[in-house]
Amino acid sequence: MPNNNQPATQGASQSLDQFKYEIANELGVQLGGDRTSRENGSVGGMMTKRMIQFAEQNLKGGTKI
Repeated sequence: MPNNNQPATQGASQSLDQFKYEIANELGVQLGGDRTSRENGSVGGMMTKRMIQFAEQNLKGGTKI
């Protein structure tokens, strides 16, 4: 099944890919089709967790972009 998701902001996909590989490196996971769903999924889960934390901080007035 092809991935038809499009980032809301132009140029965001490059930043998201970079973010994905940074998280994978931190977790010590090699991304790829030959890896388990758990390994690849852990990266996506951590990305989501960090993006939610970032959004919550911005909503509280913490970190400014």
